[in-house]
Amino acid sequence: MQTTFPRLLLDHAQQRPDAPAMREKEYGIWQTTTWAGMAKLVEAIACGLHQAGLQRGEHMVVIGANRPRLYATMLAAQSIGAIPVPLYQDAVGAECVFPINNADVRFAVVEDQEQVDKMLEIRDRCPQLAHIYFDDPRGLRNYDQPGLSSLEELMAAGEAFAKLHPQVFREQVAMASPDDVAAMFFTSGTTGNPKGVVHTHNTLIDRGAVGARFDKLTPKDEVLAYLPPAWIGQNIFSYAQWLVAGYVVNCPESGATVTIDLKEVGPTYYFAPPRVFEGLLTSVMIRMEDAGLLKRKMFHYFMDVARRVGPDKLDGKSVGLVDSIKYALGNALVYGPLRNSLGFSRVRVAYTAGEAIGPDLFSFYRSIGINLKQLYGSTETAVFVCLQPDNEARADTVGVPCEGVEIKLSDTGEILVKSPGLLKGYYKNPEATSEVLTADGWYHTSDAGFIDASGHLKIIDRVKDVGRIKGGAHDGAMFAPKYVENKLKFFSHIKEAVAYGDQREKVCVMINIDFDAVGNWAERRNLPYAGYTDLAQKPEVYELIRECVEKVNADLSRDELLAGSQISRFLVLHKELDADDGELTRTNKVRRGFIAEKYGVLVSALYGDQKEQYIETQVKFEDGRTGSVSATLKVDDARTFTPVKAAA
Repeated sequence: MQTTFPRLLLDHAQQRPDAPAMREKEYGIWQTTTWAGMAKLVEAIACGLHQAGLQRGEHMVVIGANRPRLYATMLAAQSIGAIPVPLYQDAVGAECVFPINNADVRFAVVEDQEQVDKMLEIRDRCPQLAHIYFDDPRGLRNYDQPGLSSLEELMAAGEAFAKLHPQVFREQVAMASPDDVAAMFFTSGTTGNPKGVVHTHNTLIDRGAVGARFDKLTPKDEVLAYLPPAWIGQNIFSYAQWLVAGYVVNCPESGATVTIDLKEVGPTYYFAPPRVFEGLLTSVMIRMEDAGLLKRKMFHYFMDVARRVGPDKLDGKSVGLVDSIKYALGNALVYGPLRNSLGFSRVRVAYTAGEAIGPDLFSFYRSIGINLKQLYGSTETAVFVCLQPDNEARADTVGVPCEGVEIKLSDTGEILVKSPGLLKGYYKNPEATSEVLTADGWYHTSDAGFIDASGHLKIIDRVKDVGRIKGGAHDGAMFAPKYVENKLKFFSHIKEAVAYGDQREKVCVMINIDFDAVGNWAERRNLPYAGYTDLAQKPEVYELIRECVEKVNADLSRDELLAGSQISRFLVLHKELDADDGELTRTNKVRRGFIAEKYGVLVSALYGDQKEQYIETQVKFEDGRTGSVSATLKVDDARTFTPVKAAA
């Protein structure tokens, strides 16, 4: 499909002008923007930016939640040959300085007062940032800063310009080539400065089209856009594929209303990282624990039926008459109402990606009739590398290479990818580009894995994170920290885990409890607590977490490759790991090295066979203030199991 995003927009506007393109919930009411309305909006903003001096090939940052006008702004920039750079709306001002300076950004379009304040705060460090436009004017009436104005004013100027020069917009759109740069996405930067990943119209549209064909997406499909637009996953699902397939993108009112809006929209195509599916399941389990005895018994009985026969039914396999009747009854009494309660009653295809999903979590959704599948990709590959076909969704693989993709393994077991969706390069960083892109077009994913007998790709861990146990009973055994962490995070009581063990004689972990799930658990047992830190150190909570750890160990003992990764010691952290404190990336990935350095005293306690350790940690609050949290943390031992030898 050799075209550009603005041309796709104009095609939709011409072919079905009155069909809905986007919906936005404002003040509790869904407002619709048609394809013709979107084209008109884009033209006004594009002409306004053109008149304001935004040049072809120049970068423009866009910061905010999913909003029709911000999507229109990205299209407007592309229409005049400029390059939108979406940044994370929850990033603090200091995190925006490098991307803005690295990309020589003069223009910023932001959502509201919070983002305006952020741009004004860093302006002295980004002197070239001359123009800041805002969408939501609330709280900004008395702001009087040079170069600050509303999107309304920009659009009014653009409309006036378009009346005088009616051909300019379409002439500008026609000048673009599919091989022109369409967007730049900054990686989350787990080490050092983030890197700007450069993508063309061609790379993004090609991958969007491949995904749309694979899952037979049509204009009748509906999605809910609720994840950060700066994350390429959200960008592919609600921007590239939206313009390719022409379906309706729905924008929730706010982050707090997502679950309500999900039920109202009833999307047919849904995407979420594992942590969202974990959170939804945790909320279901909390509600069930609070339900009456009869309701709980019915739920658990029919969930046993679902676990046994649900995945086979979804895969179109025969399950026998008795089980079919039981499942149909369960569907009427439990699974149907549960899907409806989650907002998944119309979902035809659901995907999870970003990191591995726990097998039990994956099976839960498929067992109640939700077609949840996994995919594999990254910012650099424009997402789609592997997809799971219907009836071939498995928890332990990420699918088969999708159209146009070649995969091979290096001598070290690293996955190499060749695809039409590969990045053009890292912006102003030829050294980093040459590290990941070979001269003959292969991309180094940095992931370790292998293709199994059925042609599906299995991911073990990041190549740099796969280590070896040194000394002790498991000397030389493979250690895969993310694999261990993901097994722990399946349990609803564990929100985050950080595992260590490379070049050490045993594996130790630091754990974050899920405050909502463990708090609910404690309240039902009349266990008083005074906040997260107090709850985390309760002996009863440690016993609860130990049970989870030992279940993971029992499971690992049956894995010939990773039996040596069993957890010997653990502690429960006194605070939640937070991106604002540098412990997680903006996509909520653990920064393991940073945490080991920051909590070095805790790592020493885990490996020094201490029973407890005092720690004081500085934290940053949402309003920008700093404070400290201190506690004496208990360090506990966990039972490990003799590896189970595979049958000959």
